[in-house]
Amino acid sequence: MYYFIGIKGTGMSALAVILKQLSYEVAGSDVEKHFFTESELIKNNIPFYPYDEENIKENYTIIKGASIKEENVELKKARELNLKIYEYNEMVGELTKKFKTICIAGCHGKTTTTNMMALAFQKEGINYLIGDGTGCGNTNNTYFALESCEYQRHFLAYHPEIAVITNIDLDHVDYYKDINDVVDAYTSYANLATKVVIAYGDDPYTRTMKLTKPVIYFGLNDNNDVQAKNVIYSKEGISFDIEDYGHFDLPLFGHHQLLDALAVITVAKEENLPFEEVNSNLKQFHGAKRRFTETKVGNNIIIDDYAHHPNEVKATIDAIKQKYPEKHLVIIFQPHTFSRTKEFAKDLVEVFKEADQSYILPIHPAREKQEDYKDVTSNLIIDHLSTAHAITIQEAKVLSQYDNTVFAFMSPNDISKLEQELKTLLEEK
Repeated sequence: MYYFIGIKGTGMSALAVILKQLSYEVAGSDVEKHFFTESELIKNNIPFYPYDEENIKENYTIIKGASIKEENVELKKARELNLKIYEYNEMVGELTKKFKTICIAGCHGKTTTTNMMALAFQKEGINYLIGDGTGCGNTNNTYFALESCEYQRHFLAYHPEIAVITNIDLDHVDYYKDINDVVDAYTSYANLATKVVIAYGDDPYTRTMKLTKPVIYFGLNDNNDVQAKNVIYSKEGISFDIEDYGHFDLPLFGHHQLLDALAVITVAKEENLPFEEVNSNLKQFHGAKRRFTETKVGNNIIIDDYAHHPNEVKATIDAIKQKYPEKHLVIIFQPHTFSRTKEFAKDLVEVFKEADQSYILPIHPAREKQEDYKDVTSNLIIDHLSTAHAITIQEAKVLSQYDNTVFAFMSPNDISKLEQELKTLLEEK
């Protein structure tokens, strides 16, 4: 029995589904609060319970979520029983040894790129673990596409045949000292590849990596090995050409989704997948969970997005302006962690200037504590932007004054209560 402590986490739930589909016995536990990943666990008949030390049995192998503290009652019981305990990334690392693994890393775009990779390779037979809570496992499949997170260098536990890098940027400032530290981590990751590195060549940092493995660069500039040419953005999507491969016309929105698709196409070319197959499969792409997820309410659009880094927020805004250029844009943003807010507040202010109005929730602390960041609040953004306003999770009525509007909800935390109340209010108009 594989028992997951913290099973509702997006990566943890996806890994639980994979192991279940590979015919292992799986169960787990978490807080009682509802989380969107529960639906996949239920669909795959994976039981989950509230934390209780009585859940832990002597024959269990434990998989521990990254957010689980040593004082967790189940973890303490597991240690008392001297059970085998894997960190999440360690267990994923074990899986990567069993398949032809394509690791997808990058400070932005991992989830969308892994979704696209799963689509592009579906006829070849591919397992996948995606950070939106989606997992697929089949012993007969050849490939394994894996979203690979750089936080605390977790991706160094994996064994990629192909190591993809969508970009390198400063993030997780509670762990990384500076951008050079981030580049060092990505260099170590890339050099784990047993076949080839696929990297975004227009990114200045990918070009500084000292690689010991073959590398293929993709991008829009002429010095890339795989280059998108004749790029056209429209309300219907993005069209472009890849020399010696073919013409793509895909339902993508924003420059960032073009780059994610280029990463996938570059891997597909390297693996000799036919153009017609890749083109047909990528046309099926309609977004990952909580990545530009759209709901239409009258003449309004509600978008749910995971964006929390300034570059991710800007990418989402650019995609909205491509698809809905005539609509009013209102952003609802919850800053994620005090350290990230302190580091990026000025950048967020500049990005939010592209919206008509911005509503900022209190900071979600995640693993951090307010007492360690006494002067860090959402006011670091609100006080420096004339179109920004404070809002709480209960104040959907404030947003319902707008019409013919795109409401962009952005946060890795669950702010669905505010979204749902706004949807109800708009429907009642």
